[in-house]
Amino acid sequence: MDTNQRLRAAAEKLALTLAQGGMQRATARVMTALLYTGKESMTAADLREELSISSGAVSTAIKQLAPLGLVERVPAPGSRRDHYRLRQGAWSNLMSQQNALLTVMCDAAREGIDAAGADGVTGRRLHEMQDFYTYMLEELVPLIDRWREQYTAGTGGASAG
Repeated sequence: MDTNQRLRAAAEKLALTLAQGGMQRATARVMTALLYTGKESMTAADLREELSISSGAVSTAIKQLAPLGLVERVPAPGSRRDHYRLRQGAWSNLMSQQNALLTVMCDAAREGIDAAGADGVTGRRLHEMQDFYTYMLEELVPLIDRWREQYTAGTGGASAG
């Protein structure tokens, strides 16, 4: 198996994992194609051809990935077509967006405790939920910030492992 075949197989394996986790299959395939490509960017036609999916599927995938900060449209001098690439910082941006969900979950637990009271089975379950999401918020934000600082300072990048 040559390098391109190995990369394609790795991309498809990751796409399958993402699809099993809830991402639409075509969206997962577009994202992994952009992750594993050796090109700086790809057009919708490139993605359609490489993945053997419809133009509509590519368009839908891009529309789902762009607001998440995973994919961005980039200029391509001399080309009339839109070019897309995996956005630098995509992974930390994605994790940072989870902070909003953590806040919602923490607030929901607090509202539940206010309604049910802290005593009793419901209150204990909701209190554990609130404690967990509060902890995650307190730990995740500085963790992502430290990773960004280290990565931009040049201590990140390719792992030595």
